[in-house]
Amino acid sequence: MDDKAESRSQQPGTIDPPVRKGWLRRIVIDTEPLGIPDFRRLWLSGIVTAVGSQLATVAVPKQLFDLTGSSAWVGLAGAFAVVPLIVFGLWGGAIADAVDRRKLLLVTNVGVALTSVLLWAQAAVGMNSPWAVLVLLGVQQAFFAVNMPTRSAVLARLVPLRLMPSAQALNTTTFSTSAVFGPLLAGVLLPVLGVSTLFLIDAIALTATLWAVFRLPSMPPLGDSPSRRAGLREVLDGFRYVATRSILLASFLLDIIAMVAGMPRALFPEMAERTFGDPPGGGPALGLLYAAIPLGAALCGLFSGWFMRVQRHGVAIAVSVVAWGVAMVGFGLSGSVWWATAFLAFGGAADMVSMAFRGAMLQAAVTDDMRGRMQGMFTVVVAGGPRVADMLHGAVGASAGAGVAAAGGGVLVVVLTVVAVLFLPAFWRYVAPSGEASGQR
Repeated sequence: MDDKAESRSQQPGTIDPPVRKGWLRRIVIDTEPLGIPDFRRLWLSGIVTAVGSQLATVAVPKQLFDLTGSSAWVGLAGAFAVVPLIVFGLWGGAIADAVDRRKLLLVTNVGVALTSVLLWAQAAVGMNSPWAVLVLLGVQQAFFAVNMPTRSAVLARLVPLRLMPSAQALNTTTFSTSAVFGPLLAGVLLPVLGVSTLFLIDAIALTATLWAVFRLPSMPPLGDSPSRRAGLREVLDGFRYVATRSILLASFLLDIIAMVAGMPRALFPEMAERTFGDPPGGGPALGLLYAAIPLGAALCGLFSGWFMRVQRHGVAIAVSVVAWGVAMVGFGLSGSVWWATAFLAFGGAADMVSMAFRGAMLQAAVTDDMRGRMQGMFTVVVAGGPRVADMLHGAVGASAGAGVAAAGGGVLVVVLTVVAVLFLPAFWRYVAPSGEASGQR
């Protein structure tokens, strides 16, 4: 090996591109980013922790309902979760831009693991306090809200720009698959092991992430400044940064449009019972509706090899958001649960495309000193948008009917997306930058 080749092989975040031969490898998910050891460890640990987190996602509402017998307490868990996600998601992004991201990941992962241990302990000893569950949930979500943008911002230090869509597809596929099978596994384990053991499994699974993060290299802020702040001013700087860049503004705007106007999950219980014939206590239609979107996203992720050949990321995002809106129109007009499931799965596939290219755009079109804050805003949109959609769809569905609310939301997504692209044409023209490493941007 000559000196130049040896030097390039030792550069962090770069790998020699293998030749992808054959039509099948051009279609199935691109695994080239897994050739990067640090990314591979994070991704493998993410599989374990994603399933564990889904177990906890089922265990919290189950325990609250068992303790209180009231769905109102279960709904209250949403407020205890979303408020820390919004507050600490924005602040956490600023912190991720100011400190060593590896150290921050270690601290927040330990925090998430400890709260899982405490959730297990309170259930195991029979504390029987719904407030204890809610407070621990809120604390855990605060740690998670700082961890999530930090983990996303780390990718640009590990993965070359050209592989970013593939890396995003791998991560999104893992999340979507866990969203399908995690709750199913929880349903099987609950009657055998009980609620407390699900919390314990989640805590144990988090140790995989701690190991992967511990193996990462140090990731201090780039630049000449020896120290940075992470206060309100820095958070506001992130908003000003987005406001002056139409590409980023359009990316966030289209995501808000898709999630707020077009996410009909609050209508699933009513449509499952009144449209698709489930019994009052629940039935298979409800399960199909909840599983359809992540299932579609997971299937799309498995056949995402073509992502690497797409350079017009703005076009890919806009088209996929329109496709999401069309899918929601079809869902609202469906008279059969199988058609409804098919449309939701198609919508999940479109959302997968949008998330992969949006994530790649947020890594490539942003300087490193702003990546944490941009990922923090992304966390807020992803976490808060569906909650707002629940309120809006619920209100419209109660007055105009669930089918009308779902279909009307889909139409609104299409119209607003076209308007947004017309007013922000730079987004439509955006082409992904070429290049190997992105760590110095």
